[in-house]
Amino acid sequence: MTATFARPPEPAPPVVRPRAPDGPAHGLAGATPEVPPPAHGGLDLHGHEIGRHGAAAAGAPTLVVVAALHGNEPAGIHAARRVLARLARDGVALRGSLVALAGNLPALAARRRFIDHDLNRAWTPERVAAAADPTAAPLPDDAAENATMRALYGHLAAAMSAAGGPVHVLDLHTTSSRSAPFVLFADTLRNRAFARAFPLPMVLGLEEQIEGAMLNHLVEQGCVCVGVEGGQHDAPAAVDNLEALLWLALAHLGMLPPHAAPDLAACRDRLVRARGDVPPALEVRYRHAIGPADAFRMAPGYANFQPVAAGEAIASDRCGAVRAAEAGRILMPLYQGQGEDGFFMTRAIDPRWLDVSTALRQLRVCRLLPLLPGVRRHPVDRATLVVDTRVARWFPLQVFHLLGYRRRRWDGARLVVSRRGHDGA
Repeated sequence: MTATFARPPEPAPPVVRPRAPDGPAHGLAGATPEVPPPAHGGLDLHGHEIGRHGAAAAGAPTLVVVAALHGNEPAGIHAARRVLARLARDGVALRGSLVALAGNLPALAARRRFIDHDLNRAWTPERVAAAADPTAAPLPDDAAENATMRALYGHLAAAMSAAGGPVHVLDLHTTSSRSAPFVLFADTLRNRAFARAFPLPMVLGLEEQIEGAMLNHLVEQGCVCVGVEGGQHDAPAAVDNLEALLWLALAHLGMLPPHAAPDLAACRDRLVRARGDVPPALEVRYRHAIGPADAFRMAPGYANFQPVAAGEAIASDRCGAVRAAEAGRILMPLYQGQGEDGFFMTRAIDPRWLDVSTALRQLRVCRLLPLLPGVRRHPVDRATLVVDTRVARWFPLQVFHLLGYRRRRWDGARLVVSRRGHDGA
C-alpha cells in the first residue's frame, strides 16, 4: 500500500543497555536459547528497529510488530526477538515481510511508562502532522516523546510505503495487574477477522474511551490493527504468550511455509490455557480517568476481568472511596505510578452479536439509518451521524456499534457517531 506521509529524519536514539538476566528461559519449545526472556533484561537497542525478516513482495502481507510503546512493558521486545531469532536460525523464507519496532526508547532506558507524556495517547491529528513534517513548528509542550514519535512514525511510514500487499499491525503490551492475555481493536470487520485468529478474549470499545492511540491512527491509514495485552509486566508468561501469538499471526497471514514454525497447536493451547474462564467477548462501559491531583489509589488485589459488584469500593482518591457504578468486570486496574486511566469497567457480550453485526454491515444496512426519526447525516462529514436522543431514544449506542459506528461525543441531547474508515470484510 502507498503511505500518505513522508519519512522524516530520525534523531540519534538513546541506547538501552542490558541488565543481568532475572531467570531462565521460558519460551516455547524450539525457541532460541540465546534470546533472553526476562522482563527487563537483555535490552540492547540502538534504534527503533528490533529486527526484520523476509522481504516485501507484490500481493504479500507485511506484519509490523510494535512493542514497548510504554517503557515499562518490554515483554513484546523479547517475544519479537525470539521469533526473529528462530526464523533466522532456521533460514525460513517468509512470504512477505516481518518488521519489529520498539516504541518509547527513552522510557525504556528509564524503565518508566513514559517520560513526559504517554506515547500511546500522542497520535492526535496535531501531533501526527508535526511528526510527518520536519519543517513544522515544534509542539508547545516540548515533550521528550515528540522526537520519539517522529522517529517511530518514520519507521511505520517506511514499512507501509515498502509493502506490496496488506499491512497488518500488532501492538504488544502488558498490564500492571495480574491478567489473562486479551486482544483489543477498533471494531472494523478486517480488524475483527484478524483478532479472531487468536483464541483470546476480545475487548471492544476501548478506542471510544481514549484519544490519540497509535492503532486508531493506523486504522485510518488503511492498516489492519490489533492490540494485545500479554499478561502482567514482569511475568515470564507474558513473553511466552506474546511469542505464541506472533507465531499464530504469521501462520494466519499465510507468511510461514509448512513446518517452519513451532507446534502451532501448542501455541494455541498455551493461549487457551492462559485466558482461563474469561468471557470470549466484552465491551468497555466506563473509563475512570485520573490526573496527578486526584491522589488516585487502586484498592489492592484486583486482577483483570475480576467481577465487581455495583457500589463496590474499588479505589480511593482525594474525595474518598471510588465505587463501581454498575456490576461488571474490571479492566486494567492501575498498579503503577504513571497513567491516565485508573481502571475500565467491562461487561460480557454474547459473541453471536458479532456475527449479526457482520451480516448487517455486509448488507450495508447503515445506509438506512438516516431514515430513522431523530437521525440525520452530518452536514459536512458523510460518515458521521447526528442523533437527537430526545427523538431517537429507542436506538441506543449499541445499535450504532452493530453497524460500525463509534461514539465521537455528546453535544447536549445529541449523540455524534462516526463510521470507522476501512470497515471492509
